[in-house]
Amino acid sequence: MARINTVDHASATGERKDLMDGVKAQFGAVIKMFGTAANSAPALKFMLAGFGALGQGRLGAALGEQIAIAMANRNSCEYCLSAHSALGKRAGLSADALSAAREGRSDDARAAAAITFALALVEGRGHVSDAQFAAVRAAGFDDEEIVEIIAHVALNIFTNYLNVALDVPVDFPSVKPLTRAA
Repeated sequence: MARINTVDHASATGERKDLMDGVKAQFGAVIKMFGTAANSAPALKFMLAGFGALGQGRLGAALGEQIAIAMANRNSCEYCLSAHSALGKRAGLSADALSAAREGRSDDARAAAAITFALALVEGRGHVSDAQFAAVRAAGFDDEEIVEIIAHVALNIFTNYLNVALDVPVDFPSVKPLTRAA
């Protein structure tokens, strides 16, 4: 059960209503994650700005979804793992690619390097070794793309933590996180 109320789009007023109208226009519905974030208009603005900006980025939808899936699994966020698995399918990822991302890998060397770097950022709380940085660079990522990977990590940490900490009910077919070894 959710720890805080989800703002109801139908009864929202003022700035919250305007933001939620924008969510509905952009995503087709106001899913529970957005309704939960709407408890704070600045938090919802932050989330929407992040999704909007990264949606226009150079990494592309499929790689963004693979990073999100790997992050959601690492952070044990069933909500984001479920949502990004559905979005990953829509972005053209196969069931095998979705499963691999959940395990923190990819059969595509470039995607694998991005996922590995993203997970290294999480594990190291932003601290990465010269070798980890060199690996993402060797996979062909330039400065702009590396910063974009870091932005994906930051946005996904926010959404993962929001959904986990507040126990937001899942709006999508459930995909459970894999159990992580200690």
